[in-house]
Amino acid sequence: MRFVTAGDFTAEQAWGAQLLASVDNATVRLHWTDSAYVWHVNDGTEVFVVVDGVVDMHYRDSAGEHVERLVPGTMCVAGVGDEHKAVPVGEARILVIEQAGSI
Repeated sequence: MRFVTAGDFTAEQAWGAQLLASVDNATVRLHWTDSAYVWHVNDGTEVFVVVDGVVDMHYRDSAGEHVERLVPGTMCVAGVGDEHKAVPVGEARILVIEQAGSI
């Protein structure tokens, strides 16, 4: 049994992560960041949950570019082929569940 307080977690660099668990072929990681991630497309489904801070999720679809503000408790599910980038507003901690080895 292990207990983690998300607000206490920091990393040496943006998007540094602590592996919390591996379940079948998926990982559950807590990320800390204070800077934007790059535009990317995941090779598997990604579940993104803000647990501390605020993150603006930028995404592109056939209608153009959009931004959705994520606050603690807000979840985002990015499917295969969904182009997106996360941009924190200050520091943020995010729980990410994705296929093991995913980019």
